[in-house]
Amino acid sequence: MRLRLAPVGILVRRLAPMVLCAVMMPSPSAADPILAVGGGDALSLQADQLDIDVSAGDAILTGNVTLAKGDLKVSCPRIELKFDPSPHVKWARGSGGVSADVRGVHAEAPDVELDLAKQVLDLRGGVRLSRGQGWLQADRATIDVSSGKVTMSQVKGSVPVPPAK
Repeated sequence: MRLRLAPVGILVRRLAPMVLCAVMMPSPSAADPILAVGGGDALSLQADQLDIDVSAGDAILTGNVTLAKGDLKVSCPRIELKFDPSPHVKWARGSGGVSADVRGVHAEAPDVELDLAKQVLDLRGGVRLSRGQGWLQADRATIDVSSGKVTMSQVKGSVPVPPAK
């Protein structure tokens, strides 16, 4: 069964997240990893278009997509979601130029994958992280959403140092 919502203005922007959550949210007693990611109670989604394949357990959100939960926010042109029959959300993948904010760290990358069970945001393809006046560029960056710990490879950047007194 495939559900498709095409852009029809504000109505779809308001209904799409509700439809997706209704199909994908677990019962309150079930333990879903998404409930731990980023804090807060609900996963907020917004997109111009939503396409859900219930039998395959996937959903694709396109056009001005925003996924937010607590202190985690991801914005990009496209996000793919996978969920199991429960339905528990398993992971999300954003593409097309991603902007993400986690615990005061702003990240930009071509692609991102969010592993909900591990609470890990994996940015790939040329990443730029910034916080305050500091910035780092890397080939790849991994952010642990629960702790805010960042791991990067092939790094260069600029980190401000306070002036000597």
